[in-house]
Amino acid sequence: MNISILGSRGIPAKYGGYEVFAEKLSTRLVKKGFSVTVCCEYYNEKINRYEGVKLEHFPYPPPKNYSLRKFYEIFNDIYFMAKMARSSQVMYVLGTTAGSMMFLPKLFNWKVRTLVNIGGLEWKRDKWSRLEKFLLWLNTMLAIHFADVTVIDSKAMEKYVGSAGEHKTVFISYGAEVPNQIAWDKSKLNALASKCKRIIDIEKNDYWLEIARLEPDNNIHVVLEGFLMSDSNKPLVIVGDYTSDKYHLNIEEILENDANKRIIMVGGVYNDRELLDMLRQNCFGYIHAHSFGGTNPSLLDAMVSNNIILTHCNEFNLEVCGNCGIYFRDSIDLKNKIESIEAHIDDYIDLKQKALIRVKKKYSWEDIAIAYVSLFEKITDL
Repeated sequence: MNISILGSRGIPAKYGGYEVFAEKLSTRLVKKGFSVTVCCEYYNEKINRYEGVKLEHFPYPPPKNYSLRKFYEIFNDIYFMAKMARSSQVMYVLGTTAGSMMFLPKLFNWKVRTLVNIGGLEWKRDKWSRLEKFLLWLNTMLAIHFADVTVIDSKAMEKYVGSAGEHKTVFISYGAEVPNQIAWDKSKLNALASKCKRIIDIEKNDYWLEIARLEPDNNIHVVLEGFLMSDSNKPLVIVGDYTSDKYHLNIEEILENDANKRIIMVGGVYNDRELLDMLRQNCFGYIHAHSFGGTNPSLLDAMVSNNIILTHCNEFNLEVCGNCGIYFRDSIDLKNKIESIEAHIDDYIDLKQKALIRVKKKYSWEDIAIAYVSLFEKITDL
C-alpha cells in the first residue's frame, strides 16, 4: 500500500508535534511493509530517504516572515496534494491549512482515500484576527467535508467536528515513548546561556520548567504572573519562541516585575532533543498551560519524563492527565498550587510514577501505528 503524509515540515523531526508524529508513524509503517512518502519543506541539503521512508521536498524555501508562512504552508499542501495523488492509495493530511482544497486529490485519482487530522482548535487561538479565525474555521469544516476520514487525537475534539464529520470521525491518540535517561550536565546549558545572554544558574531538581511557543492561548502571561506572585525561591525556565511582537511586548512588561530574575527565558530549542530531555528529566516540576488543542505532545513528553505536572484546567489536559496532574485555572490558583507543592512535596511525589504509567498504557506509538494500519486497510477495502 502506498501512503503519503503531508502537512508537516517534514522528517527527521526538527520542529513540533506534527513533525514528530509524521516521523514516528511513517517509520513504523515502513517496518510493517507499507510504502510511505513524507512530504517535506525545502531544505538546502536534501535527503531522499529516512529510515526507509521516501521524502519529497517542496521546491521553494519558506519565508522568514512568520505572517507569510501560513500562505507558504497553504501552497506547500496544495502542491503535494496534486503531486502525490496519482501515486497514493492513502493520502494523510496533517492540519487543515489548505482544507478548502481537500477535494483536489480526487480530481487526479478518484480512488485515493483521503484523511485529515484536524489537530486542535486552531480557529480559537487569540493570536489570530477575526478574519483569520473565520478562515481557519472554514478551512477546517471544508477539510472535514471533503475528506473520507477525519482523525482526532483527543476524544474532547469530537464535539467540534460538526455534522459533516459526525459519521466519519476516528479517534487515534498521539503518542510518546520513554526517552533515554540523560545525565545532568550543566555544561550543556552553555549554549542556552549564550543564546539568552545571561547566566543560567540552575541545579538538578531545583527549577520549574515550561516548554511552549510563547503565545496567548498557551497562557505564558498567566504562568509568569502566578509564578511571580508565589513565594517560590526556585527559578522558572521557559523554553520557546514568540510568534507575535505584540505578545512579546506584553510578556516583557510582566518580566519587569521580576526584580530577583527568577524567570529564565531561553528562547526556542527545536533541534537539541537531548538537551530538552535533560531539562525535563531533572526539573522540580513541569508547568503546562496550553488551553486549546487536542492531545498536546509537550504534555506527553513531560509526563513520560517522570515529572510532577502542574497544568491548566481544561477538557484536553484533563483527558490526557486524568488523576496524574495538578490543575490550575488562573494566576492566583497557580500561585497557590506552586506554594503547596513546594511546601508539601511528599504529598505529590507519587504523581510522577502515575503519569509515566498512564502514558505507557494509553499513548504507545506502537499501539497507535497498529490502529492506523487497521484504519488504512479498512478504508482501502471500501
